[in-house]
Amino acid sequence: MLLQTVRPNIVQAIRAYRVEDLMQAAQEAGQHFLYANLSEAQSKQDVLDGIAQAFLFPAHFGKNLDALHDCMTDLVHKAGAQPGFVVVLEQLPDNIRFDREAREQLLDVFRDTADYWADRKIPFRCFYSFQ
Repeated sequence: MLLQTVRPNIVQAIRAYRVEDLMQAAQEAGQHFLYANLSEAQSKQDVLDGIAQAFLFPAHFGKNLDALHDCMTDLVHKAGAQPGFVVVLEQLPDNIRFDREAREQLLDVFRDTADYWADRKIPFRCFYSFQ
């Protein structure tokens, strides 16, 4: 199984993995598959909006990095027992409005989220690619 070759609770570039294979592996493992295609995003706000829409965040989502962390951790945790997560952030922007620092801040939220779920012994794998 594909997920057995990827350690749990990691944030990494998608590289050799195909989105379809990750989706199938999540389904086979009974885990949540969260996918956001961010090819149209140009700014931090666009990225947060795209993630919020793709992941079906509540209308009160604050559209900042703290709110993203809260939605990926506390909100989901309160929803009950979780089987695990495979997250794909495809085509993150690479431009002056969403530079390397902004990308690292975003990915740090997902790294913190991976740590949160690791503390609860729940696998959380996040894969990303750039435009």
